Amino acid sequence: MNLETIDLVIIGLYAIAIISLAQWVSRPKPGHERDTKDYFLAGKSLPWWAIGASLIAANISAEQIIGMSGSGYAIGIAIASYEWMSAITLIIVGKYFLPIFLKHGIYTMPQFLEQRYDHNVRMVMAIFWIGVYVLVNLTAILWLGALAINSITGLPLSYGLLILGALAIVYSTYGGLRAVALTDIVQVVILVLGGLIIAYVTLTAISPTGGVISGFIELTKQAPEKFDLILSKDNPHYISLPGISVLVGGLWIMNLSYWGFNQYTIQRVLAAKNLKEAQKGIVFAAYLKLFMPVIVVLPGIAAVVLAPELVAPDQAYAEMMKLVPTGIRGLVFAALIAAILSSLGSMMNSISTIFTMDIYRSFRPGTSEKKLVTIGRTVAVLAIIIAMIVAKPLLGQFDQAFQYIQEFTGFFTPGIVVIFMLGLFWKRATAGGALAAAIGSAIFSFLFKIFYPLLPFIDRVGIVFLLCMALAIIVSLLTSKGAHKNAIPLDEIDFKTSKGFLVATIGILVVLTGLYTAWW
Repeated sequence: MNLETIDLVIIGLYAIAIISLAQWVSRPKPGHERDTKDYFLAGKSLPWWAIGASLIAANISAEQIIGMSGSGYAIGIAIASYEWMSAITLIIVGKYFLPIFLKHGIYTMPQFLEQRYDHNVRMVMAIFWIGVYVLVNLTAILWLGALAINSITGLPLSYGLLILGALAIVYSTYGGLRAVALTDIVQVVILVLGGLIIAYVTLTAISPTGGVISGFIELTKQAPEKFDLILSKDNPHYISLPGISVLVGGLWIMNLSYWGFNQYTIQRVLAAKNLKEAQKGIVFAAYLKLFMPVIVVLPGIAAVVLAPELVAPDQAYAEMMKLVPTGIRGLVFAALIAAILSSLGSMMNSISTIFTMDIYRSFRPGTSEKKLVTIGRTVAVLAIIIAMIVAKPLLGQFDQAFQYIQEFTGFFTPGIVVIFMLGLFWKRATAGGALAAAIGSAIFSFLFKIFYPLLPFIDRVGIVFLLCMALAIIVSLLTSKGAHKNAIPLDEIDFKTSKGFLVATIGILVVLTGLYTAWW
């Protein structure tokens, strides 16, 4: 498939517009020199709409659009549990985690770990997160983005990597988090519009009468096996999504880690004007998550009917784009680029924040604010260059990159969740217990992978979480005689939320109950 001149013009205009907008919204006030709070936390001034849009824009990238469409093609609607269960997770984060994090006034998750435990825990987790963000997340976004560009335009993968990397550098390194977050509302609008166009085109192509609703009904008839939200044990993809475990098992651990304790996502919430604004942003993001499967999963399921002979599932989204008319195809492609750029910018900013504020400043505490911002920009550029170099060697052999990412991160997320959950809510948790959970998570996961390879990785995540929790509690009890000196005084934290927050929570539960009842 080739893009016509009008498509290329639309894409070019979008790129120029979004980069220009990013520079404009992040420009410093006259006479004000940008400091670390401005660069890494957008001056702690983000409104709710920017927070909610930025959470989704950071989350929905090539790994989601291309990867989840591929999993939709291979597995079906069951993969949407990652999206729908995230909506509930966001509500939990907004009610129980944000009040503590914002009260502590932190820049990063490792910084919180030092406040709660000690410096060693901070350093270990900071180095770990930088490694994962660069070698797993950043590379995945780049690789799947380049793969999409290759499938749609025929441009070589190496050129796609270079183009995306260069655009990300220009887009995000000057203005930092403010540039990313305040342009994300535009990115999300384009992303949703592009996704709706793909859904409309694919469903009408399937429909015998040309309607969207009739097309969806026809899709459920022609591919009924793709509309099981809870997979049975005889399903060939049960190992990826093991039945009821998506509701009560390890998927909770994956989601809590991603939405609650992940610098990449939580950073824009830490930049909120205040707690109420942050919670409204969380609710906005939660409702957008309910809608996301229409954009990231449905095209893949439609491809089962429209392109049943694909070589690899991750080709599904690009194949469906071929059905979009010239001109509109450029807008859809721009939506994909929007998602990729936003996620790349968010990831680069998180990497630079952790390195600068947790590692560099720890060794050079007297460094000026201006130099810290310069270091942050430099690290962001180096991170994207490294990711461009290693993307193909690391991810080139996988046909469902989304599943690979989930399984790899699942080696470490149980320990991360244990460290934070005990640190937040158990006063006797110690640094020794935290490090034991971190190390135990990798060891337990590796042993299960080697000696019990048929255990679904989501179940493995849940079991390893329980083992790490027990290990951390035992070590903490053996190394302390009472409450830790840095324990969180929960009686000083206000966990109350507004009536609007409660109503929104009920609404999410009602919608999810209906979805899982309909497609159980």
